[in-house]
Amino acid sequence: MRILSKWSREILLVVAALIFLSPIYIIFINSFKTRQELYENTLAFPEVFGFQFYTEAMEKMNFFSAFLNSMFVTVVSVVFIVVLSSMTAWMLVRSGSRISTIIFMTLIATMLIPFQTLMMPLMQLVTGITGNLGIPLYNTLSGLVFMNIGFHAALSVFLYHGFIKSIPISLEEAATIDGASKFGVFWRIIFPILTPITATVMILNVILIWNDFLLPSLTLVDKELRTIPLSVFYFFGEFTIEWNLAMAGLTLTIIPVVIFYIIAQKYIIKGIGEGAIK
Repeated sequence: MRILSKWSREILLVVAALIFLSPIYIIFINSFKTRQELYENTLAFPEVFGFQFYTEAMEKMNFFSAFLNSMFVTVVSVVFIVVLSSMTAWMLVRSGSRISTIIFMTLIATMLIPFQTLMMPLMQLVTGITGNLGIPLYNTLSGLVFMNIGFHAALSVFLYHGFIKSIPISLEEAATIDGASKFGVFWRIIFPILTPITATVMILNVILIWNDFLLPSLTLVDKELRTIPLSVFYFFGEFTIEWNLAMAGLTLTIIPVVIFYIIAQKYIIKGIGEGAIK
């Protein structure tokens, strides 16, 4: 009976894995098909595995320009998020005042607000600042980076906050007695200890920012500023959809973040377990 129960769980896990992986299979297989093959049978293998549709998709979506734009936005946003969120969380934990608690709870509350409710006010504010004050927030990559920092800071502060609470304050007191400044205490003592949760924060934000479509679609207008998700979107026309090229573009979009995830996946569970739960 126990063996039967074990086998049933294994079969259930395999079935669940196949269900979750089926969209990836469909995207990958159909990226090699002609439009006729795709419409005849979506699940079948293509007659010939060739990369002509990948080449065509890369040309139409201006892949290398979009890739560099996505890399710039993702890397710069994540660097600022890590630096600012870790410092903010450290100060909120160590000050221990009522104001710090209110600030922290306010940040957590913002995580419950759907982005869709902020879209119109945000665009009015951004276009107003750009037009009236001349600060380039609209239709610029730097403006998109600025907004990413704001929208992703709350989750990052939350993760850092839980991790820092588990660090003994005696380490900081000993460093202060030895003559270290506040700046030195954080960067030489605290920040190196935050490596596991920093890796988690980086992974989560890279995935979120790299795959983000809605915010770039609202803030970026010029073709040369498009990120990869925006470039793929334009395969879905009003009257026709180039499914095979769209699938090739989606595969190209997925590959970089999958590689990054595979390299750093061991830190996700470790970082969340040691940070958010404590």
